[in-house]
Amino acid sequence: MATSKNRRTLSLSDKFAANLKSERLRRKLSQETLARKAGLSVSYISMLERGQRTPPLDTLEALSKALGVSPASLIS
Repeated sequence: MATSKNRRTLSLSDKFAANLKSERLRRKLSQETLARKAGLSVSYISMLERGQRTPPLDTLEALSKALGVSPASLIS
């Protein structure tokens, strides 16, 4: 588990990547299932979870709806 010091140094995109993967796994969804529910490609979900891409707001909204969480919870 990260210390509070490490959490302060994480970028917003790093937080998003970790939260996205965590929420997906918590709901026992595959990347393929999440991609289908959000209308995105599996490769894009993978890139988001690895922090290689930063989603635009409409994608953040689609992912939050597909996961049943608030957009803010994915970036906090």
